[in-house]
Amino acid sequence: MRPKKPQTTGEGDLFRAQLDHIVNMRHELVQLASKIDWDWIDDEIAPLYSDKGRPGIETRFVIGLLLLKHIYGLSDEGVCERWVYDPYFQHFTGEMFFQHAFPHERSDLSHWRKRLGDKLELLLAESLRVAHEAGALRSQDLKRVTVDTTVQPKAITFPTDAKLLHAAIKGLNRLARKHGVKLRQSYLRIAKTASMMAGRYAHAKQFKRHQRQLRILRSRLGRIIRDIRRKIEGQAVLEKAFALPLSRASQIRSQQQRQRGWKLYSFHAPEVECIGKGKAAAPYEFGVKASIVTNNRRAPGGLFVLHARALPDNPYDGHTLRDVIERTETLTGCAIERAYVDKGYRGHDAQNPRRVFISGQKRGVFGIIKRELRRRSAIEPIIGHLKTDGHLGRCYLKGRAGDAANVILSAVGHNFRRILAWLRDFCRLILTALIAAICLQPALESAF
Repeated sequence: MRPKKPQTTGEGDLFRAQLDHIVNMRHELVQLASKIDWDWIDDEIAPLYSDKGRPGIETRFVIGLLLLKHIYGLSDEGVCERWVYDPYFQHFTGEMFFQHAFPHERSDLSHWRKRLGDKLELLLAESLRVAHEAGALRSQDLKRVTVDTTVQPKAITFPTDAKLLHAAIKGLNRLARKHGVKLRQSYLRIAKTASMMAGRYAHAKQFKRHQRQLRILRSRLGRIIRDIRRKIEGQAVLEKAFALPLSRASQIRSQQQRQRGWKLYSFHAPEVECIGKGKAAAPYEFGVKASIVTNNRRAPGGLFVLHARALPDNPYDGHTLRDVIERTETLTGCAIERAYVDKGYRGHDAQNPRRVFISGQKRGVFGIIKRELRRRSAIEPIIGHLKTDGHLGRCYLKGRAGDAANVILSAVGHNFRRILAWLRDFCRLILTALIAAICLQPALESAF
């Protein structure tokens, strides 16, 4: 058998390895930090804070942490931990010297998200401005957009009657212990056994036995609710503390599987909604509906998210189109000439309905409009990247304010990932030209 020749690294392979090593050192983060207008963000956020009292955290530090979290798909704890040993992260947040310990608390990110609220759209506008300045996005790319909706799932398990009843029993017991209310009986062991057996009987299709376990859970939950109401009667402080949990527990106890109207799908996250999008893999998803707007034509840097917003109460897609287009125009500062949507937007309320084209439409669709309408489906992989690379696939933030913040910040993270990829390619082209010129110089000298 003929032995293999030893592999030698050629000049081309060595050049590519050195080039990738230089580019992968995340120098694009340094370039991105220099392009963001931190002073403008600070001026816009300043009215939310007071000049009196203890000095607050620098705006660039927390905003930089939020951007890094959603660019790299990290958790709050993960971005704080990585900040300690990554000098590029520290430079991005405005540090002049390397720090060996995290200077603030992780909970500061939660406090800032709550305080910023609607001001988070400033970060989305800033990401579009940076993309435009870097050459990754052009003004003509903002005039023709694609609009679609998706579901942002909440961090809950699949809701079943037994699981909800068990969660309500555990939640009321936990709250009673916290406020020093001594219950006649906790029913924790009985509820745990009944919940476990209900799941087994349902799996075995023994539905009479399954219903018997559900009746056990409902009766025990009712006993706990009545016991707490008797114990806190006449105590204003306790009645106020137990009002919301008791109403949730009563709703869970009374609701049936196929009833019409509003239902509660999570004891700790009552804002969760059941949304059906007609998908075979996931007929129903539990979370909040979100609207996404992207440019229809591919920009030099790819497809950017021009607007993102959470839509609570599960509105009809067509009834949201007018507001979404107006908000997108306000955010980008450019009037929208054409909007391309799917069939879920039929019967929409857009201000100029002749400029909205629905997939499958035949009337008025010809030439470039026909080609752009075929590109409507290009928004689907963008939504996929928002869910896999970002945090749109599972929201861990609390309440509807957390849902709205997570949608916007996921869009901001996607835009900055596209900008970083654009800067990385641009840096690679520059380095390729420089190294090629350096390598060519000795050859020219030897020739002369």
